[in-house]
Amino acid sequence: MPDRVTNGVQTCDMDHQTKLTRAREIQKAIGQILRREWDPIGVRDEPQAQDEYDRYVGGVYRLLASGATPQAVAEHLADVESGLMGFDHPSGRDLVPVAEKLCSLDVRIEHE
Repeated sequence: MPDRVTNGVQTCDMDHQTKLTRAREIQKAIGQILRREWDPIGVRDEPQAQDEYDRYVGGVYRLLASGATPQAVAEHLADVESGLMGFDHPSGRDLVPVAEKLCSLDVRIEHE
């Protein structure tokens, strides 16, 4: 792909594609953990519901990218369960193992 010039800075379309691919990989990994490990509504094995938790990937990603602790991620998931899904009083403590798996993901778009 040809390079392009934006505001006097030459950028490579291939680099943009690489970043896009990396972002999709990260989103997929987060979604898989949410579906396999978190799965508060029990749709893990339903083929038609494999995208059920996709709407929560962005919020989880933002937390992970900001360096949130597993406890903070667990509390976020508990908030999703109670505030958006209507579950009664989920405990963030119970979600720490899932949050630890999420926090172990490498969510950097660009590697050093």
